[in-house]
Amino acid sequence: MSRSGSTTRDRTRGARRGASPARSTVTRIRPRLDRRRKRLVVLGSVGVLLAVLAWVVLASPLLAVRAVQVDGTGTLTVDEVRQVAGVAAGTPLVRVDTAAAAARVAALPQVASAQVTRGWPDRVVVTLVERTPVAVVESAGTRSLVDATGTVFDTITGDAPAGVVPLQVTDPGPDDAATRAALAAVVSLPDAVRTQVTSVTATGADDVTLTLADGTTVLWGSAEQADRKAEVLAAVLDQLAAGSVDPAAQIDVSSPEAVVLR
Repeated sequence: MSRSGSTTRDRTRGARRGASPARSTVTRIRPRLDRRRKRLVVLGSVGVLLAVLAWVVLASPLLAVRAVQVDGTGTLTVDEVRQVAGVAAGTPLVRVDTAAAAARVAALPQVASAQVTRGWPDRVVVTLVERTPVAVVESAGTRSLVDATGTVFDTITGDAPAGVVPLQVTDPGPDDAATRAALAAVVSLPDAVRTQVTSVTATGADDVTLTLADGTTVLWGSAEQADRKAEVLAAVLDQLAAGSVDPAAQIDVSSPEAVVLR
């Protein structure tokens, strides 16, 4: 055999060397296919998980309203507030319109402010602040409570709550200057003085008069310097009670630095 010729062994080696690229190509393709399959499986699993989570949050009873908690009631009952809030049991928490529920509760005359929040996992919490009465007004035989802002919010038939004084104004309300001036006087009085007040009358923003239980009238004037007037009035009443000054039927504190007794 010629040395320049090729043997069967040589041809076999050549064939093997020629087959190596094809085997290498197959090896590269398979990992790509595997990665694609894994990616599809992961994406499918994530999709299923998101669908389950959406169902749990939006439709399942697992995160639905089972109780409506009410905090801050005084004159109102818990059942009254729950009914007005209008949050139905079984409603998914995420679907509860907390702003609308709070607005409905805040619309109650007795409520000064209201807030509705979600209490995960199964309750809605209604927190409210009721109005505090400081005066009572009468119109056409109906007696109504008034808070410090001048808002008329509730009617009463019996005695007014302790510390609530009768208020006489022509047009009671938060926009009435006479009402605001009279209430500024009332809220500035210390408890010991307020309990002696039997009525407060205001014909205008600068003409507030208090009547005490012993018949003494107090010319208060305007709402300006209300705290100073209250301080001076309390001191004068203490002096009258102690007998250190002569009795007076009228006390003028409209100018608190120049009190006049008549």
